[in-house]
Amino acid sequence: MSEVTISVRGEHETRVAPEEAVAHLSVRAEGPERGAVVERIAALAAPLRDDLATRKDAGGVSDWSSQHVSVWANRPWNNEGKQLALVHYASVEITATFTDFAALSWWISDVAERDGVQVDNVTWQLTPATAKATEAEVAAQAVKVAVDRATAYASAISLATLTPLEIADLGLLTDASAGPAPEPKMMRAMAMASMDSGGAPAVELQPEDIVVSAAVEARFTAG
Repeated sequence: MSEVTISVRGEHETRVAPEEAVAHLSVRAEGPERGAVVERIAALAAPLRDDLATRKDAGGVSDWSSQHVSVWANRPWNNEGKQLALVHYASVEITATFTDFAALSWWISDVAERDGVQVDNVTWQLTPATAKATEAEVAAQAVKVAVDRATAYASAISLATLTPLEIADLGLLTDASAGPAPEPKMMRAMAMASMDSGGAPAVELQPEDIVVSAAVEARFTAG
C-alpha cells in the first residue's frame, strides 16, 4: 500500500481544585449634594481598604485593588412624568484575592451587612504557576491522544510507520477551514454569596473544580 496521510484530533481535560478566590464588591452612595456623596463613598470604602491591606500583610489575601471613585448625576423622573431634583451618585469597585477560604467566608458575612456595600460575586482560580503547569500537561496529553488515534488508524490498514507532519491548535493546520481557537483553555468556577430569609448573611462558598482542557489537530503520514 502506498503512503497514506492521516489527519486526527486529540483532546484532553482535567479538573483541578481552585487555589484562590476573588471577591468582587461594589460600594455605592447617592444624595442631593455632590460633596456629601463623595465624602460618604470615601467613608464607606476606607475601612474595606484598610482591612484588606491588613489581611494582605498577614498572608490571607494575596492581592487586592480598588478602582477610582466614579461620580455622576442625573435628574430622575417620577411616575407622573415630572423631573425631580438633581441626584448625585458615586461608586467604587473593590476586588480581593483570598487564599484563605475560611477567612473569606467570615469576611463576606461581615461586609455584606455594611451600609452601601454589595457583594457581587466570588470567582475561583488557580495560581499562575499551577495554571501554567496544568495547561502544559493537558496540551501534552492532547497531543498523545492524537498520536494514539493516528497509530490506531495506521494499524487498522496494516501500516506500521507513522511520521508526524503537523501538530497545531484547532483551526491552525495548513488548509484548515475553521478559524483559530486558542488552546488550552481554562474555565473558572463561580460562586455567589446569598442571604437567608431573615436578612442575616448565609454565605455559601461551594467552588467547583476548575476545568482545564486542550484540543489539537495533527497530520501524519503512514507507510
